[in-house]
Formats: sequence, structure tokens, C-alpha cells
Amino acid sequence: MKQNTFILLAAAVLFSYDGNAQNTPRQQADKTQAAIKAAAPGSVPATATGYTMRAKIDGKSWTATSMMPPDYAGRIIGYNGKEYIGFPYSKSGLKVGMKTVFSEDEAVDLATNEKEAGGMWGGRKGEMEITKITGQWVEAKFFFTATSSRSKQKREVTDGFFRIPFPK
Repeated sequence: MKQNTFILLAAAVLFSYDGNAQNTPRQQADKTQAAIKAAAPGSVPATATGYTMRAKIDGKSWTATSMMPPDYAGRIIGYNGKEYIGFPYSKSGLKVGMKTVFSEDEAVDLATNEKEAGGMWGGRKGEMEITKITGQWVEAKFFFTATSSRSKQKREVTDGFFRIPFPK
């Protein structure tokens, strides 16, 4: 009798197990990384100690979930889903204290999920300053005002920070 009960219990457990119902942390991380790469092929996940970009857009916190390696893209780009911020990039401009003043020729790209202006904005007023360089990383702060020819509104981006690998 005890043996029959054990067999029935074991069978119930085996037949009720759904291998897809629970994912290991590694499986969840792989799925997340695949989703990021699908949104921005070639990008790498943003982390607290690696590639990083964050800012406030009209006072609301924004953080990149992935970034494109600057040498690959020719720009410094941080993504959060379909939203992104993209900066001009020059290896020769990577010196502590070096400022890039945004203008028509040195503009920031801002893409948002909003319908206003088709979600596309250009930052032609503001600046980016390299604040720290270690042997491995370059850090900078930034702010800008973004406008669009499709709208009279503007977007204020403040308290910006990014970290990218120092180019070799």
C-alpha cells in the first residue's frame, strides 16, 4: 500500500512538472540579453560598474538598459527599449576636462516613445564634459535641450552621466 501511494505521488509530481514554468537566474538573464540584442543588435547590457548611461528627461529618470560600443557605432549611444540618447564621439576628445558644446554640427540624438514630434529630437544646446578617465573607463556628465522641427515643444535633459570603455 505504501509503495502504491509513493508511486502515485511520484507520478503526480512528474506529470505536473512544467519545465518552462520556472527559469533559473541564468535562463532569465539569457532571455533578457536576447531581448536587448534584438532591440539593438551589437549592443551590450548596461550595468552599475560597466557601460552606463542615465539622465533626467523633463525631470523623469531615464536609464539605459544597453549601450552600443562607441568604436562600433561611431557615437555614444544608450538604449532603453526603443528610446535612446546618442552623442557625438571622437577618440581625440576623450581627455579629462574636455567639453563638447552641442550645436548644429555636434548634435545629440534623442528618441522617445511619445507621439509628439514623432519621438525624434535633436539636442543642439548644452554640453558634455569628460570628468574622469581610468585605465579602463571614461566617464562624462551632460545636459542638453532637445527640439524638433515637428513641434514647438522641447525636452530638457539634465543630470546626465555615462561611462564607456577607454578605447585601445
